Amino acid sequence: MLQTKLCSISLKNPTILASGILGVTKESVNRIGKSGAGAVTLKSLCHEERQGNANPTMFGCDDVFFNAVGLPGQGIDSALKEFGRLDNLSVPVIGSIYGYRVEQFGEVAKKMASLKPAMIEVDISCPHMDYGKPYYADPELTAKVTKEVKNNSGKIPISVKLSPNVHDIKEIAHAAEKAGANAITAINTASGMVIDIEARKPILANRIGGISGPALKPIAVRCVYEVYETVKIPIIGTGGVTYGKDAIEMVMAGATAIGIGTGIYYRGIGVFKKVCDEMEIWMKKNKIKNLNEIRGVAHK
Repeated sequence: MLQTKLCSISLKNPTILASGILGVTKESVNRIGKSGAGAVTLKSLCHEERQGNANPTMFGCDDVFFNAVGLPGQGIDSALKEFGRLDNLSVPVIGSIYGYRVEQFGEVAKKMASLKPAMIEVDISCPHMDYGKPYYADPELTAKVTKEVKNNSGKIPISVKLSPNVHDIKEIAHAAEKAGANAITAINTASGMVIDIEARKPILANRIGGISGPALKPIAVRCVYEVYETVKIPIIGTGGVTYGKDAIEMVMAGATAIGIGTGIYYRGIGVFKKVCDEMEIWMKKNKIKNLNEIRGVAHK
């Protein structure tokens, strides 16, 4: 009922661990797979090891979660030693990469490809990284990065992760598709700020952080909807998915697969199975045999 085909990847269900949450070791990848995820996205890696931003870097309240961790990570060379290969784990693995300059995206993509991931996700959209003009806001830069990664990834499909912090996400998605992207991940976090009125200053040390959690979902659904009307390649709908009804909504907007990240914070590591069970209950109630029957139905 929930089996999904994402590019050339066969998934037992459409849920995917979003990048940045737990996907840092073989053990964590296998654990997430056994917990019910259809695939796992690794924490984003670049050409060097990064410490990230100073604390506090995370803050959660009600339906909103903020983070400005600054993409800390072991770096691609360390990951090569940690994983060895990615095609022999319990679940399909998506390798997430980024760089400061266009050519660095290519360098990291080539090394990531050697690990044999099921897909490479190109993170051009972290909202609190400062490395010049953001790639996610410029169609030409998006295309350059996409081509660079594509040229260094062999036959491995790539998905470009877009930001909601743009005037027109459709033109960015179109640029990525035209440059060779096999899929689109929509979306990364939206920029926001929380101020402690007693301390009279922003709570996060970085001041500005990324908004995730249920509060992000309406923005993510809108972005998926707009991207679906613009491109013909699959979309990984990500942002605020916490319950089965959220995932169904994403599919109706046009998503092929569903990224879940902060949902773990709200419902635990079993969120993938819970979401899938809730999706199946809704589908049986509404006599839906497979997700293809409702994918993009909101556009009709």
